[in-house]
Amino acid sequence: MSVLPYLVAVWIFLVGAHGLATSRNLIHAVGCLAVCQSGTYVLLLAVGYREGATAPVYADLEPGSRPVVDPVVQALALTDVVVGATVTALLLALVMQIAKRHGTVDPDELSELRG
Repeated sequence: MSVLPYLVAVWIFLVGAHGLATSRNLIHAVGCLAVCQSGTYVLLLAVGYREGATAPVYADLEPGSRPVVDPVVQALALTDVVVGATVTALLLALVMQIAKRHGTVDPDELSELRG
């Protein structure tokens, strides 16, 4: 088992988190959040990977004849994609409303939102 996919997932997540922390634009921040989410896709697929395993289609396999990958992890990755797309669409809609009402997408210029 290789540690490389886990390192790639952490690296993708950290790149997105760095962009999110240093962003001066709300649209850029939403994009960086989507990059963080893609790190979780890589992590889920790395967890479900098995060396030499085949797809989990059991019609042509005899039980125990060869290893198969975990279908639950693949289903979680697909669910993660759908949730990520939904959250990104919602956040972009909120950014559009902020831009309409306040005329800017710079978080520092949104003085009405300060507490």
